[in-house]
Amino acid sequence: MLEVPRTFIAASLLVPALPFLQLAPRGDGHPVLVLPGFTASDVSTRVIRRYVSSLGYESYGWKLGRNFGLAGGLRKRLMERLAELHERHERPVSIVGWSLGGIYARELAKLMPKSVRRVITLGSPFGGERQGFDPWMVRLLTGRELHPHLRNRLNRLHPPPPVQSTAIFTKTDGIAPWRACRESEAASTENIEVVASHCGLGFHPAVLYAVADRLAQPEGAFVPFDRGGLRRAFYS
Repeated sequence: MLEVPRTFIAASLLVPALPFLQLAPRGDGHPVLVLPGFTASDVSTRVIRRYVSSLGYESYGWKLGRNFGLAGGLRKRLMERLAELHERHERPVSIVGWSLGGIYARELAKLMPKSVRRVITLGSPFGGERQGFDPWMVRLLTGRELHPHLRNRLNRLHPPPPVQSTAIFTKTDGIAPWRACRESEAASTENIEVVASHCGLGFHPAVLYAVADRLAQPEGAFVPFDRGGLRRAFYS
């Protein structure tokens, strides 16, 4: 019930946080594809894309309308969109995915690892430590119960992609179960906890700064997110 007002609070923090956000590390200007959450479109990711562009990156929406799931050949169209950007820039693409968009981002990296530089997910319920995909989320997205065969298919989402992967999540998520939004520990994975609402993740200054920090990492190098100093007040 508090998701909507908390989203407006997050959005209201953007203007006063601009000086802080412009101090974020700047990378090499590589292409960044941003994928929206369930029922959302490129309009919802406009703040992320504009901020990323202001830091010198080439940011792109998915240009596939509203996200209503994988029906209608969406997987093929997503792969074509990623291939288009990879070929245009002649370098791997970072993918930022919000909620269901983050699940797509991870699967794209598994299908086309040479085209993906890194993946950043925002409140994406792709599994959980030994818990699999949450049944409540399946009912929400599909209207169906989580039968055993479907559970096995969804549990395959959890293994991390073969590229650097950062999961940004919040324990106060009012939509997705936060335990299912964390990457398992591996040499090139990490989890960053923020205090935010699910619907406000794409507007929250702490999330935007973390996204910028991760995009700025040199290609092929993995340096864990630094929570030292003043960052301790915003990240866990």
